[in-house]
Amino acid sequence: MDKESYKKLTSKIIPKENKVKNAITSFLVGGMVGFLGQLIVFVLEENFNVKHNDAISIMITILIFTASLLTAMGVFDNLVSKAKAGLIVPITGFAHAMTSSMLDYKKEGFVTGIGANAFKLTGSVILYGVVAAYVFGTIRYLFFGG
Repeated sequence: MDKESYKKLTSKIIPKENKVKNAITSFLVGGMVGFLGQLIVFVLEENFNVKHNDAISIMITILIFTASLLTAMGVFDNLVSKAKAGLIVPITGFAHAMTSSMLDYKKEGFVTGIGANAFKLTGSVILYGVVAAYVFGTIRYLFFGG
């Protein structure tokens, strides 16, 4: 079977995605994640007298813990199939990638399994994030001063 006939055959079977609907869903869900994060910060500041920077750190920890817990329970993948990129793009997606990577290798033990593979999916994100921060920090320093 050549590539063209294979492409024709698969185009009949694979369901078409509604990209506009997916974009709107992602936007709304991502906005709700942002709203939830801001609500957590507000509650921490107003009800528990937590400083703003500390409240942000606590909020990020809560979102990471929640995403990791939902991943471990097997719920996060189902949510992502409905919410699309709205759950993957924020910090919740990073937590999901790390947790799922660790769960895949838990049978190999703590060191050679979980420890060695914790950053398998997210290592590239960290690498390019650090490189981008270094490059843009250098540009800012050179052109705009310290």
